[in-house]
Amino acid sequence: MDAKLQKRVQRYGWDKAAAHYERYWQDQLEPAQTALLDMAMLATDERVLDVACGTGLVTLRASREVGPEGRVIGTDISEEMVAIASSIADASRTDNVSYVRMDAESLDFETGSFDATLCALGLMYAPDPERAVAEMHRVTKADGRAVCAVWGERRLCGWASIFPIVDARVHSEVCPMFFRMGTGDSLRFAFSLAGFKDISLRRLQTTLLYADAREACAAAFVGGPVALAYSRFSDAVKAMAHDDYLRSIEPYRSGEGYTLPGEFVIVAGYK
Repeated sequence: MDAKLQKRVQRYGWDKAAAHYERYWQDQLEPAQTALLDMAMLATDERVLDVACGTGLVTLRASREVGPEGRVIGTDISEEMVAIASSIADASRTDNVSYVRMDAESLDFETGSFDATLCALGLMYAPDPERAVAEMHRVTKADGRAVCAVWGERRLCGWASIFPIVDARVHSEVCPMFFRMGTGDSLRFAFSLAGFKDISLRRLQTTLLYADAREACAAAFVGGPVALAYSRFSDAVKAMAHDDYLRSIEPYRSGEGYTLPGEFVIVAGYK
């Protein structure tokens, strides 16, 4: 897919998903976010960047770790994500956080601006993830660190069928390289290529729990990266896509609910 087209798909797709994101993914992504923050080892008074921040789930947690004298900036390609994140921060009266819409591959910050740079499950959507990691390296201070979390290998993610199911009904792939950075040592290599040192990698097995078929389908189709394509389906096509997806996750059904396996990969490196 053309890089500019892919970025438009991601921008407007996440605009569609933003209102549903926390409802269906906050609990599911918490293990990866906690592992990322543990590896980041944030300290009080630090200046932190959260790239592809979504609704600010990691951003707000980071803001509590750096304290009132610290500062956290969240960036995301989706204007709706940034708007929701900003409203949540305002409602909670979190004064050391700000958000701005920005492309992860072209961060509009001076070199060496941040003590720590984070990216929790956003790197998979960049057309050129190596460039995004290089930008994280550039804006990180000397002796600072960066931590990224991505989804792991396709074969270990029980919900992975969502992409071919949607792609079969649209003209272009929604996330053509979604699992690449979680395969093998790809993310570690991207960190090394960018110039990071003392790189560590953690693989984390997880389980996604859904109470019933409706919740499983809503998370897959409405709250995530295929939301834009799905919104353009007719009711009949949506019903067929639901049926295909539920058949694909049938092995993980437990009573009315579903227990889907997944894997996260988290990499940390120092500049």
